[in-house]
Amino acid sequence: MASQRIERVQKLLRAEISSVLQRKLKDPRVGMVTVTEVDASPDLKTARVFFSVLKEDESEAEALAGLKSAAGFIRSELMRVLHLRPMPVLEFELDRSLARGAHTLDLLDQVLHEQEDDGPRAGPSDPSRSEQ
Repeated sequence: MASQRIERVQKLLRAEISSVLQRKLKDPRVGMVTVTEVDASPDLKTARVFFSVLKEDESEAEALAGLKSAAGFIRSELMRVLHLRPMPVLEFELDRSLARGAHTLDLLDQVLHEQEDDGPRAGPSDPSRSEQ
């Protein structure tokens, strides 16, 4: 479990990285990227930055390559704004949790529609069934 300081730093890093990506980064490979989470090590030497891409397909690999190449620039921008010691080294990783969640919701919708197509089933609490 992370300390309160680490949690505050993670939230601050997430907000500032998002701001840098939105306002200062000009790499065309990094288009519609959303920073979903930042997981900093307890000693603040490294921070894993999880991100998702609006358009999946090939743009995920391009965005990852763009973010990795811009990691030094993003880190230097963070140093100017945050004055953290030490400033964590940024490691970017694609966040697949949103895709897994969407897939789970699709499966649940599919099950719901199959049950609706089958019609109501007579169960033990169904009043139309008479006990004999």
